Amino acid sequence: MREEAVRALWADVQAIRSRSPLVHNITNYVVMNTTANALLAIGASPVMAHAEEEVEAMVELAGALVVNIGTLSPPWVRAMERAMGRAHERGVPIVFDPVGVGATPYRTETARMLIERARPTVIRGNASEIASLAGVEVRTKGVDSTLDSESVVGLARKLSSELGCVICISGRVDYIASGGQVRAVHNGHPLMPRVTGMGCTASALCGAFVAVNTDFAQATTHAMAVMGIAGELAAEGAEGPASFQVRFLDALYRLSEADIQGRLRME
Repeated sequence: MREEAVRALWADVQAIRSRSPLVHNITNYVVMNTTANALLAIGASPVMAHAEEEVEAMVELAGALVVNIGTLSPPWVRAMERAMGRAHERGVPIVFDPVGVGATPYRTETARMLIERARPTVIRGNASEIASLAGVEVRTKGVDSTLDSESVVGLARKLSSELGCVICISGRVDYIASGGQVRAVHNGHPLMPRVTGMGCTASALCGAFVAVNTDFAQATTHAMAVMGIAGELAAEGAEGPASFQVRFLDALYRLSEADIQGRLRME
């Protein structure tokens, strides 16, 4: 069973490296450079396009659309709505990152409007964000979670059934809920939350994996496992968050089947 999981994950990594799918990102100012470099390092082709005038044309070229609401403004919201609508029409997988949902009414209402406009293929967020999307009132701290991922697995399963999409909760353990099934990924390192944009990077990588694997729950699980394994590799020899960030990109670029074989911890 584990050997099969390793082979399937490695097949996705090879598919990304050989096909270099275009991943269209409408994401926030803070992480654009980070997430673009992560996508390049794993082998995908990133584009960061958010102008209302071009998002529909751009998404038609893409293997996946990643929408991240980290830095909202009305023009960007309109662009997200148009891009998600066109992606839905064209069958382009949508990864939605509800950054900071629950922190402000504007953020929460915007996320719910966008999800209603075009149901995402995958929603990846932290525990507080997933709980807020599920309708639970959560006291949040900006964009950081105040809950453990384990505590909202039931809500994720319920939300997955209601929306008909994959729900991914990232945290010390990552949980992926789909169709009543829940998978868990135990890879990762404590340095990861000390670097900005790691959650956003996880969403971007989910975009690369759903572009090459139509089993979207499996693709999401693979993306989170790759994030965690690269984090573990990067932490070896890192002196702190700065060197970790550089080493993380190298780990994605140099990731091998042996790394996956030796480190994959999922159930």
